[in-house]
Amino acid sequence: MGSLVDGKWTTRWYSSDAHGRFVREGTQFHGRAVPEAGRYHLYASYACPWASRTLIMRKLKGLDAAITVGIVDPFMGDDGWAFSETLRDEVNGAAFLRDVYVKAKPDYSGRVTVPVLWDKREGTIVNNESREIVRIFDHDFAPLSPGAPDYAPPDLVQAVDREIDAMYEPVNNGVYRAGFATSQHAYEEAVGEVFAALDRYEARLSRQRYLLGSRMTEADVCLFTTLVRFDPVYHFHFKCNLRRLRDYPNLWGYVRDVYQQPGVAETVKLDHIKQHYFRSHPTVNPTRIVPVGPDVDYTTSHDRARFPS
Repeated sequence: MGSLVDGKWTTRWYSSDAHGRFVREGTQFHGRAVPEAGRYHLYASYACPWASRTLIMRKLKGLDAAITVGIVDPFMGDDGWAFSETLRDEVNGAAFLRDVYVKAKPDYSGRVTVPVLWDKREGTIVNNESREIVRIFDHDFAPLSPGAPDYAPPDLVQAVDREIDAMYEPVNNGVYRAGFATSQHAYEEAVGEVFAALDRYEARLSRQRYLLGSRMTEADVCLFTTLVRFDPVYHFHFKCNLRRLRDYPNLWGYVRDVYQQPGVAETVKLDHIKQHYFRSHPTVNPTRIVPVGPDVDYTTSHDRARFPS
């Protein structure tokens, strides 16, 4: 895992509070971008749900040619996110993602996370907050993707933001709060919140196709990247095992619906996902054995078209 302290690499596990609750550190780069093709580079991981949000929005907006992408190796060991012989950093020639952070800010202190939006012209990090990068791709880069849908349109943008706010703690971060808890109480508290939220989403999605009605939005992207990892990883690796996603008929249909949207499946690499989680968390899985199952098929037909869209 590790982190940087005044630009120097240190090895340390994630933090917990006095009650054993996992504490996630905040991101530090929050800049904006200008719609200029070829200027920006996205550092991402197919394994990470936060980075996957940005990869999906890049696809949905048709920004493949405008924004280049560099993928880190799925295994994250003591040196943090790294590049490899097959997954190289073609922009900065870095061996580790931490080198990119230090290039942007030599005295940086904090976690080295994906995604990272890099400005090739200025040679620095623009933003490393997934939610903000999603909005940059959706809105700031809209002039480079004429005709692409707006996933936070003016009439829904406030509702989209509220929805993303609401899902963060119980779901997106909730699975990590369960998996990285260091006390029974903290674990049970987190798991209870995860499944209470899933129950609510199941009920809502029994009445409408997407979270905010008939239109897919940024909020659906942010929920999807957690749900698509649920049965392959979170159900047993993070002990979120009260139910599987497939035990929720509407959520299970919903995740297949989003997966089958043009371009989304290209961003979902289950081999990267499983290799990362089961090999990179020795405190959770000391043997680092990667399970062969479960057999999850997101390409099967769904019934979400029964709702208008």
